[in-house]
Amino acid sequence: MKTIGAAKFKEQCLALMDQLDHEGLVITKRGKPVARLIRYEKNHGHLIGSLKHKIKVYGDTFSTGIRWEAEGDVES
Repeated sequence: MKTIGAAKFKEQCLALMDQLDHEGLVITKRGKPVARLIRYEKNHGHLIGSLKHKIKVYGDTFSTGIRWEAEGDVES
């Protein structure tokens, strides 16, 4: 796990947050760890099925709505 001094972290905070890996970053003050910065994992699992019974679909969702006729013979 990477470590960085508090003063250097303060200078480079935004860039360090963009480069954060899964292990995170330990921030030290006078050589002693005082904080750990980890990436916030977004959990979107609660969205699956959340709109069930809230949306009504009208018509054929697999159709363009345009009727066309095709002939069976293909000319060479």
